[in-house]
Amino acid sequence: MTENTFGSTMKSAIITAWGEAPKYIQTPIPALEPDEVAVKVIASGLHFVVRSLASGNHYVSGALPYTPGVDGVGRRLTDNKMVYFISFPGGGFQEIINVSKRKMVELPDGVDPLQVAGYANPVLSSWMALTTRTTDLPKGFTVLVMGATSASGRVAVDVARLLGAGKVIGMSRDIATLSAVGVDEMIVLDKTISDTDCSAAAEVDVILDYLYGPVAQHVLTTVNFTRAVQYVHVGGLAGTEMILPGGVLRSKNLTIRGAGPGSWSREAMRPEIPKILNAFKSFEPQKVKVVSLSEIEEHWHDKDERIVFTP
Repeated sequence: MTENTFGSTMKSAIITAWGEAPKYIQTPIPALEPDEVAVKVIASGLHFVVRSLASGNHYVSGALPYTPGVDGVGRRLTDNKMVYFISFPGGGFQEIINVSKRKMVELPDGVDPLQVAGYANPVLSSWMALTTRTTDLPKGFTVLVMGATSASGRVAVDVARLLGAGKVIGMSRDIATLSAVGVDEMIVLDKTISDTDCSAAAEVDVILDYLYGPVAQHVLTTVNFTRAVQYVHVGGLAGTEMILPGGVLRSKNLTIRGAGPGSWSREAMRPEIPKILNAFKSFEPQKVKVVSLSEIEEHWHDKDERIVFTP
């Protein structure tokens, strides 16, 4: 092992009981492994998956104590270069993180590090869904983004267009917010899900679903699709389970997949990261709220704004 020259201790956000807010405490800096580089963290985002992992209920939640933060932006201590790093399933919410060289990419010039810290993870979800979990999409394909006003759903609209979508349909409960996302057509969810008219989705080629649950069940059972549809489950903002009658699978040309770590390999993801970082040059800037990591307990449950923590 190689000794870390930054010091012996640092400040970290630590979860000691699943479901509780992290504590901001002093922790030792671990020694570097041979393939690792120490990174001074600049910012790390409070993504939906970060909260899910910290609840202890995520499918890869590990053991306690646990440091949240699945990715971030920082400076390598070896050369002061700014990098984007992946720390999944945790570790980003601390001053110094030791990262494998294979899990970091230098940030392109002209890219806002706070935008990357806040939205690289949401972008990754739709990017990997469209590049690795779909096949042979037609030129100018039509996509339905279910949950288009969520952080991941909003950037999925931009990602889909960048990757060749000719038409984007957005689904959400909030018509005002949905109108501002920039979709070509809208499906506004009724308070009673079963009353929602989803017929606008009849000619989609691919569905990116951040909602799941009863909403996904309603879409897949009620829409009379006119072509082969590739449905990709990405998130569960509306529920974690659905009941899908077998008749739906027999009567529709429907392919069902999921997108997340495990459904695609690290080897498949690695070459996509530089492309994603470069794509931020063309994305519309999104709102981020910058919060000191020392205030993590007060802001842990804030869900109305996109938060990035800065140590």
